[in-house]
Amino acid sequence: MKLIATDLDGTLLNEQGEVSKENAEAIKKAITQGYEFVVATGRSYGAANKPLQDVGITCPIISMNGARTYTSDKKVLRSVALDMEMARNIQQVCQGEKMYLEFFTNHGIYSTSREYFVEVMIDVMKSANPNVSEAEIREGAENRLQEEQVAFIENYDDLYAMENLEIFKILGFSLEKERLDKVRAQFSENHAVAITSSGDINLEFNHPEAQKGIALEILASSMGVEMKDVMALGDNLNDASMLKMAGRAVAMENAEEEIKGICQYRTKTNKEHGVAVAIEEMLGEDK
Repeated sequence: MKLIATDLDGTLLNEQGEVSKENAEAIKKAITQGYEFVVATGRSYGAANKPLQDVGITCPIISMNGARTYTSDKKVLRSVALDMEMARNIQQVCQGEKMYLEFFTNHGIYSTSREYFVEVMIDVMKSANPNVSEAEIREGAENRLQEEQVAFIENYDDLYAMENLEIFKILGFSLEKERLDKVRAQFSENHAVAITSSGDINLEFNHPEAQKGIALEILASSMGVEMKDVMALGDNLNDASMLKMAGRAVAMENAEEEIKGICQYRTKTNKEHGVAVAIEEMLGEDK
């Protein structure tokens, strides 16, 4: 192996949204031994970079599922936006199913309802953490908005009126699986959009060329690395494209069953420093 590529949420980051000391040390060890290290995430660049900077890791970042790739010195290497007509179509279909939406654009991240987002996040966190107080849950929901720096507008017409607008990703939430399935089905035959998911309650819409696997292959090639020499780690459906293409695909123990099914290797959960465990195992085999 020559390059390590990892997802963030549910993979490299623990339940506090941080890179553990164990994971950070294993990554730095691999880098000192000559391995390249890359992050591939659904997050925006800013939200992806912060937890890495907190532990002193600087690396290329594939953001928004592959819509934008940044070099380690923050330069945009590749950018793939959604077709604007397709974006409007996605918006209308999702709004018809009463989904909360976020638009990831070149001007920032936008939505129209702060209150709806907070209530959705509170419901999600309550079900996942029944012993946590309402105050802590509300604080966690507010932190999510700060991490991604979501701005709120009156309506989406204000968004489309922005000069030189590019929409890289649309993220939609619903607590009702039936609504998510209905929206996904409406676009199942549409080759102008790629739909993935990073959790049970969301759908992520990107241009078909804005996928982690495609972006990773292009980035690796620019480093002189073939995909057969890439170890990729992930836990959810938006990781599938890079895991299928990697020479060494590693599923987290907390990964979706579909992800486990396409990976040759498995590691511990994100709460148990699974990335560090996988890196140490790989380093041991490469000796």
